[in-house]
Amino acid sequence: MRSQKSSVIKQASILVIAGILCRIIGILYRSPLTAVIGNEGNGYYSVAYNIYTIILLISSYSIPTAISKEMSQRIALDDYKNAYKIFKCSLLYVLAIGGLFSVFTYTCSDILVGSNSSSVLKIFAPCILLSGILGTFRGFFQAHNSMVQTSVSQIIEQLANAIFSIGVAYFFIQSYTGNNSTVTAIKGAMGSATGTCLGVIFGLLFMMVAFAKNRSFIKEKSATKSMHVLSTKHIFKIIILTISPIILSTFIYNFSTTLNQTLYTKVMFFIKGISESQIAKDYGVFAGKVIVIQNIPIAIASSISTAVIPSIAGSYASGNHSILFAKIKNILWMITYISIPSAVGIFVLSRPLMLLLFPQLETLELSVHLLMFISISIIFYSISTVTNGILQALGEVKVPVKNAFIALILQTIVLVFLLLFTSYDLYAMGISTILYSMIMCILNQVALKKFLNKTLDIQNSILKLLFISCFMGLTVFSSYKGIYFLLKSNIISLAFSVLFGTLIYFALSIKQDLLDAKLLQSLPFGNSLISILKALHITK
Repeated sequence: MRSQKSSVIKQASILVIAGILCRIIGILYRSPLTAVIGNEGNGYYSVAYNIYTIILLISSYSIPTAISKEMSQRIALDDYKNAYKIFKCSLLYVLAIGGLFSVFTYTCSDILVGSNSSSVLKIFAPCILLSGILGTFRGFFQAHNSMVQTSVSQIIEQLANAIFSIGVAYFFIQSYTGNNSTVTAIKGAMGSATGTCLGVIFGLLFMMVAFAKNRSFIKEKSATKSMHVLSTKHIFKIIILTISPIILSTFIYNFSTTLNQTLYTKVMFFIKGISESQIAKDYGVFAGKVIVIQNIPIAIASSISTAVIPSIAGSYASGNHSILFAKIKNILWMITYISIPSAVGIFVLSRPLMLLLFPQLETLELSVHLLMFISISIIFYSISTVTNGILQALGEVKVPVKNAFIALILQTIVLVFLLLFTSYDLYAMGISTILYSMIMCILNQVALKKFLNKTLDIQNSILKLLFISCFMGLTVFSSYKGIYFLLKSNIISLAFSVLFGTLIYFALSIKQDLLDAKLLQSLPFGNSLISILKALHITK
């Protein structure tokens, strides 16, 4: 691990690439997994996973953000001794809190979820502790602006998750000798949950090896003198004061999924009289198919948010406001540049994507229409995720909490009304998803503009991006139809149309001066990319 600071764009790009690879792995394994456990099994897994995620958010999910923020501020001032002490205290914090919540989740699983999902949630319980430890190690490396370790561990975690989820789910189902379809679905969901936990274990093992290999660097830096060594009590106070608002913000920001799931299942079961198994099947379409695809580009925003927090926190701590403003502007531009064409691409290719990934014909039309409907939320969620991270890095940790709470209240009112008085059902879930992400996006940007007291002045560029993205969408859709007419192959047509659309978007961006050489150089392999573009006469 090197001590010099790297470009925030380059570090963000490393996590983005890893995030894309993880999502590709994740999306590819979901199709065979769904074929193994079915829509009902998907529903039970999703219910348990959403509760597990919420508990993880409360207990330790925000640890990497808090650690990287606090450590990077001290590293920026060359206070390595206190930075390393924060890391050690964070490990103790996670062991205590993560262990406590793991026990709580296991013992209270029957209360937290329905009886059919209880056994699935019990398998997730030890993951809470393990994920907290894994997050602590990731936060340590992120604080040093080294995203490679986090990126590799994420890929290893996702690969192990994919392999073991399918394998263990199949084994559990085959070991069941009865003919009850609901029990079969539960067994499959339990196997998938086991695969998720094994993925966390493999990711943690890699991070521990990476930490051990950098032991000499860590000891050398932590041995440097400090003007004032913080007491353990004071560090725990810092951790709690830093992590509490971040946890609250992240919890409320992500709680909408669990709240919407609970409202939907309760209204469908108690008021509309739908059976639990049918509700699980329907919700499995929304959460296990539509949201899975929607989350691919949103995961990129999450990776960028993770990468920018230590860099922005360090610049803010050092008082270099001109560099701080430039970093924020570049990051917002980057996420806008990625999210707009992603939303357009998923909208126009929703059917080919569903045919490739989730080809179950009985739910194909519903899943395609739902995906098209909520694709606009990709832009809102991506921007709000990144602005959440920026505001937290700037010390404005209470602002995302307030904004998330306002958005949650408004979307809940709309969802309850739609579920009770209309027959929109899953589309009501889609409407609330769009509304929540849009409100968060607007409120966060207003807060950021107020804090900076400067305008980012990227509106004209966004209009150009919208125009280019729409043109790209037309070319992607047309090329898919044309190639499919000739070859009758969905996967080949999809691959070529995506590649063609990406090239069109990239080339038009450069021609419209939306990408310059300086920004390209900040990307991984940027100089090589510029050389290729010059050879193709796309740029000078």
